[in-house]
Amino acid sequence: MLPWVGPSDEFPRIETAPVRYDGLICAGADLSPERLLDAYRRGIFPWFSPGDPILWWSPDPRMVLYPDEFIVSRSLRQRLRRGNFEVRFDHDFPAVIESCATAPRKGQNGTWITREMRDAYIGLFRRGFAHSVETYSGGVLAGGLYGIAIGKMFYGESMFSRIDNASKIAMAHLVCFLASRAFGLIDCQMKTSHLASLGAREIPRAVFIKTLQKLTTLLPLNENWPQNAGEMFRKEW
Repeated sequence: MLPWVGPSDEFPRIETAPVRYDGLICAGADLSPERLLDAYRRGIFPWFSPGDPILWWSPDPRMVLYPDEFIVSRSLRQRLRRGNFEVRFDHDFPAVIESCATAPRKGQNGTWITREMRDAYIGLFRRGFAHSVETYSGGVLAGGLYGIAIGKMFYGESMFSRIDNASKIAMAHLVCFLASRAFGLIDCQMKTSHLASLGAREIPRAVFIKTLQKLTTLLPLNENWPQNAGEMFRKEW
């Protein structure tokens, strides 16, 4: 039976939680900043549909990307070198999460990024834990991504593209920035062919938990990212 987490209850211990094929751990709780940060530190994230209770997940194995294993394809490298775009960090977080929520996705009729979820992550952004990377073309937001940073651990949440490679351009700049800050790992949550093409791979949940327990304690635990950081890495390509 799926455990229910009340307002004052702690999450089940991941180390002893039943290993379900889909990684579902428990239901309930809330989306307060304190609850979300506690979840991420434990390797748990929320994912649920409108009308459902809050569901909490910790897949085994876990899809992750080590910054030094990021793959830049020839076509993406050419696009990066042309530089006919602008990349900014944390310039318009609400627009990024709204775009991720409303972007059409193959095989999906709705979105898991509910209004409640959007408000919760905007709250984390205001506290310096949530961040966005944005790709602009002709001054218009063309793609991007957002996620959570705790210590030297980054948890990717969602990305979107309105033009080809816009989210990959954002991802490339994110990886460079995280590497320059000595981040050790990017959580990608679930396995997809798109993430695998960028160098992400699966690792056992136990290894993931052990790694994040170390990385999330490294200082600074949260920080403001420079909005123009995306312009720092043109020489990388």
